[in-house]
Amino acid sequence: KSFTHKRYLSQHKKFHSGVKPYKCWTCDKSFLLYNDLKKHIRTHTGEKTYKCDVCDKLFALSGSLNVHMRMHSGERPFKCDGCGKSFADSSNLKKHMRIHTGEKPYSCGVCGRYFNQTISLRRHKETH
Repeated sequence: KSFTHKRYLSQHKKFHSGVKPYKCWTCDKSFLLYNDLKKHIRTHTGEKTYKCDVCDKLFALSGSLNVHMRMHSGERPFKCDGCGKSFADSSNLKKHMRIHTGEKPYSCGVCGRYFNQTISLRRHKETH
């Protein structure tokens, strides 16, 4: 891979090394890029600077607004190869794929039962 500036190469090397020099002072989560830390801090401050022109809903991240806009447009660009169901957000497709793969990454610390979604684990904990 090639880069136009030395700093981009240096930044790229950090990605491979796992070095994340920018640490959140609230939750200790670390980031490779300072801008990613700045975006993350909004989760703690509640700052929401991106506004939907259609319904006036506010978002902390521009990407979240972009996904939200698909709700208004009906666009669903992420399609499951297994069943054809489509989604507005890639993370929802990833969660959906667990139905087909059988992956269950979330477990109950009390009984050891596994679940494919955090909401399923949460409901389980509420009833036990």
